[in-house]
Amino acid sequence: MKLLNTTGREDIAMVYLAEMEKGKVIEFVESVQPPIPREKKWVLIVSTLFGCPIGCRMCDAGGNYQGPLSRKELLAQIDYLIRRRYPDGCVPVSKFKIQFARMGEPSLNPAVLEVLKELPELYHAPGLIPCISTIAPAGTEGFFDRLLRIKKERYPNGKFQLQFSIHTTDDILRDQLIPARKWDMERIASFGERFYEKGDRKITLNFALVKGMPVDWEVLSRYFSPERFLIKITPVNPTYRAVKGGLSSYIDPHGEGKSNRVVEDLRSHGYEVIVSIGEVEENRIGSNCGQYVMRYLRSKEPIEGAYELPLNSMKNEERNRLEILESNTDWRD
Repeated sequence: MKLLNTTGREDIAMVYLAEMEKGKVIEFVESVQPPIPREKKWVLIVSTLFGCPIGCRMCDAGGNYQGPLSRKELLAQIDYLIRRRYPDGCVPVSKFKIQFARMGEPSLNPAVLEVLKELPELYHAPGLIPCISTIAPAGTEGFFDRLLRIKKERYPNGKFQLQFSIHTTDDILRDQLIPARKWDMERIASFGERFYEKGDRKITLNFALVKGMPVDWEVLSRYFSPERFLIKITPVNPTYRAVKGGLSSYIDPHGEGKSNRVVEDLRSHGYEVIVSIGEVEENRIGSNCGQYVMRYLRSKEPIEGAYELPLNSMKNEERNRLEILESNTDWRD
């Protein structure tokens, strides 16, 4: 792995661009959650695919799919971030999350499972909590069956987080937002019932909530038990795809703490609801979910409030190489 460049702020989030074998480029992220110090919570977010074949309507990481990363390439991202701050591989962080959620749908890469099996032996990290964030594509049943076994063997008692991206309870609108064959809510719920055991973290149902796209507690209650599933609602981040598609966020990223009807309805019917807004500054950095700095590098149209921090100083030859790599990218709109 050759590090090409970085952008961000050490006290919030850093995005790293790297070139892998055969000139393929990825990015990975580390972040903290002010005012929580790094020794209390530290999050690594790694890429699992070169590009992504799904093409979610609010995500800039879709397009130019070039296959999965190898086990070695997955571990290279994690090892770089850990050794940069903790050279001896001992991570004294109370809540140390590694999210397989930057570029790519993780269930399309079996090497993710190999890495999950190895992680507990590779580092001394008592606070380690891996996280899989997925749309559950059709045909990935084998991946999830193996994931269930690994979770039971390696990450019991709340040491693993599973998150399904749902975004709306309207099936037609969900297909528009996530234009790929995927599990329906009944199938997700059925697997979740198998996956969840006493002492586990609740399984997260994630909604990057778009204005006009419902989250209906009555629909959710047909499938998802509040004892095993929680709801996470996030803003639709300012990505090129979201802007081009006219998607407006139901959640105001500047309005943390404000109640709204959707959240109140869900809570009144027994669901634990997390309204996850985070730092608005992460939009400027480009580290938020769905954002992909590589897309920004070749865009001539800036987005207000997003991708505003410059890349760190780069040697001319490195900048030229990055531009050549990006000029060969065939983005799918």
